Amino acid sequence: MLILPPLFIGNFIIKSRLSNHWVRCTVCFPIWYPVPMKKEKVLVAMSGGVDSSVAAALLLKGGYEPIGVTMRLWDQPETAEKRRGCCSLDDVNDARMVADQLGIPHYTLNMRDEFRANVVDYFVGEYLAGRTPNPCIACNRVMKFDLLLKKARQLDAQKLATGHYARISKTGGVYSLLRGADSSKDQSYFLFDVPQQTLADVLFPVGDMTKENVRKTAERLGLKTAEKAESQEICFVPDDDYEKFIRSMAPDVKEGEFVNRLGEKIGTHKGVPFYTVGQRRRLGVSAGERMYVTAIRPESNAVVLGAEAELWTDLMVVQNPIFRRPVEDGNSADVQVRYRSAPVRAAIKLLGENRAELKFEKPVRAVAPGQAAVFYEGDAVVGGGWITGTRTADEHG
Repeated sequence: MLILPPLFIGNFIIKSRLSNHWVRCTVCFPIWYPVPMKKEKVLVAMSGGVDSSVAAALLLKGGYEPIGVTMRLWDQPETAEKRRGCCSLDDVNDARMVADQLGIPHYTLNMRDEFRANVVDYFVGEYLAGRTPNPCIACNRVMKFDLLLKKARQLDAQKLATGHYARISKTGGVYSLLRGADSSKDQSYFLFDVPQQTLADVLFPVGDMTKENVRKTAERLGLKTAEKAESQEICFVPDDDYEKFIRSMAPDVKEGEFVNRLGEKIGTHKGVPFYTVGQRRRLGVSAGERMYVTAIRPESNAVVLGAEAELWTDLMVVQNPIFRRPVEDGNSADVQVRYRSAPVRAAIKLLGENRAELKFEKPVRAVAPGQAAVFYEGDAVVGGGWITGTRTADEHG
């Protein structure tokens, strides 16, 4: 509301109490005049999918001033099959068309170099080191909630919004990251290392919705992306062929030995980067029983194979742990060791500033170094770290 200067209303004839004569006077008084509040600008990361499309629509309906932006991250080769991801030209065009439908501005940002340095090189480097990376976590932390958030501030936007299925709560000035309301689509795992102070500038408009309701909302609004299929693969890996992609980026990968847990040779492998803990298919080894990758030893260029029982572990070490609350030795949390795994309760033991040991109440299967271990208390993300090593369930005394 804004008070305008006094407005002169007109002349009136009144009788003066002092002189008992009629006199003419002019009366004026201020008027309260409603003025619309300035809308809060929100930069919306629009990937060209239905989730971010509905996120932008909800913000517009909620009285915000959304600005759509799509990042050009990677160029697919012409020989690749048509992609369903967030890197193709089709996705950029879909995002722009939805922005036009909503009547909001849309920009495309060329961020290929940043993506190559922070996501693709990390992805390839981790596989070369015998670890299993999670590029979606790196992409979220660096590309969206660092670089894109900085771009939002340059555009005078107060917030950054995405289509993630996650929620943010605020208690006493402290922001917490929560699982999305749709447990089957929850993406909080991929956001565990987004700095807590960053959450104050972030919105997840679809975090309280189910995927079904998101699609129904898109259909009701007539959005182009209403029936668009989801991507199930890494967006920059053509045809989901990891081996071909890694070879194109690192052509000097050498063959090595498959060994058992005692170090005895049982076959030849194609190269350390092409395997991950828990893998059973495409091993090319005949041992009379099902064999699984149980460990990778890049220092000796060896891949360890073993029986399914050797995949189970009750102890794990993580590096660079992040805690969103004070933690002491003996504290426990529900620990999720990969995106689709069920969390298992584990006791936490601090090993200096940069490492922590987790002792599970019951063994967990196929824990892969390089993956994220995310700590939960109920729906709240309370920490996490990067898996560096494990101990099999029959090794403890």
